[in-house]
Amino acid sequence: ENSFDDPSVLKKYAADFSLTPTGAPSYVVKPKDAQEVQKIIRFANEQSLPVVPVSSDVHFNGATIPRQGGIVLDLTRMKKVLEIDEANRRVRIEAGVMWQQLTEELAKKGMRMIMPLLPPAGRSVLTDYLEREVPTNTVYDYGEPMQSMEVVWPTGEIFRMGSASVNGYPDSASKGANPSGPGIDFYRFLQGAQGTMGVVTWANLKIESIPKMDKVFLAPVDDLAYVQEFLYRTLPRRIGQECLLLNNVDLATMVAENWPGDFETLRAALPPWTLILVVSGLLRRPEEKIAYEENFLKEVIQNEFRKMELQDNLPGVPGIGRKLLSLLRKPWPAEKTYWKNIWKGGSQSLFLIAKPVSSPLYVDIVKKMAAQHGYPMSDIGSYIQPIEHNRACQMEFTFFYNPADSSEKALIADLYRHVALALLNQGALFTRPYGELASMVYERASGYTLALKRLKKVFDPKNIMNPGNLCF
Repeated sequence: ENSFDDPSVLKKYAADFSLTPTGAPSYVVKPKDAQEVQKIIRFANEQSLPVVPVSSDVHFNGATIPRQGGIVLDLTRMKKVLEIDEANRRVRIEAGVMWQQLTEELAKKGMRMIMPLLPPAGRSVLTDYLEREVPTNTVYDYGEPMQSMEVVWPTGEIFRMGSASVNGYPDSASKGANPSGPGIDFYRFLQGAQGTMGVVTWANLKIESIPKMDKVFLAPVDDLAYVQEFLYRTLPRRIGQECLLLNNVDLATMVAENWPGDFETLRAALPPWTLILVVSGLLRRPEEKIAYEENFLKEVIQNEFRKMELQDNLPGVPGIGRKLLSLLRKPWPAEKTYWKNIWKGGSQSLFLIAKPVSSPLYVDIVKKMAAQHGYPMSDIGSYIQPIEHNRACQMEFTFFYNPADSSEKALIADLYRHVALALLNQGALFTRPYGELASMVYERASGYTLALKRLKKVFDPKNIMNPGNLCF
């Protein structure tokens, strides 16, 4: 009753929200636990059947579309929150636990996840962190939310990594909170691998207390280089929790209530960029912590960055600060169309890692390429996420389009390809290369690619796990 080959069911797994061509599986199987996953993987290995693991119904980058048929291993029945360990600020969840479920369960304990930007309520938490989604919180401690985990290798063995591999787990002293040791550790090996190296069944993730107090600062920005210098000065001093930059298109898309009127009004009224900085007081002396950080910000602005205007709102957009704080701490509501698809029905995002000082150059490159392709820069969403106190940043460009218009889809695909190539030539780092981007990236890293292929051969000798993705 949890295995399917009906065409109407298979069709649901043939496409996602990306421009990736469709590719239906031959079968869909929904296991209930790691032992059933193990049996399915062993059977597939014996029969040389491709296996594509998925953990939710919401996908954006083509990584779960079967390219060679085979079995879609749907883990959505595995949706237990196994442990909430407040003392060690750790939660252990199965692969099918979604964002809405987890945030609600943690809130009952006064805890929260450090989240990426507006994940869909019905998307797998584990998937987002395996795919290296970047949290909106810049504090170094939260940069890698994933800790130890359990995986079923492509040959069918069940393996626990990190401190979850010790005798007596989960009642061991470490509680699985350490991602490294005591044995060989593979937790990074599975990140960004798009299900090509194994099936993660559960993982330990870092959690944090819900702040006692928060204060949201907003700053209108028209000079990216200037605001990056300000962030270089402030974030390494561990000032703030959530911190990000959104251009007027992305911000208007997120906060607009009535479409299309509110969106067009907001897009015109908002500054080119908005800096969002949340200062928080956690469990210990929250008032003093916020006062200290506020005072530091005032001194830096007064003495070094007089053009910065940090305020609790934006002119002409009342209440936006409170609204943004709520958005940053919760997943995008399940009952609403996902924010990237509200405007035109479809979107394609390109994301990369850069030096913060390079962000103005990369924005200019995207402007130039968009103009060459006849796509208005005023229609492109842009998001800059500082990482680890502004050691680096993730840049994301979103191209909105009408998925019912084939010529528009072709334009976006061509623009995406050319923008990616231009940014790659300027030193952009694509740590999550999907689809066509994978071949661009891996052909320039022949030694790394060869090493990955050798590892794939060791762990997956019959090449059954999600063949055709990554560089395999």
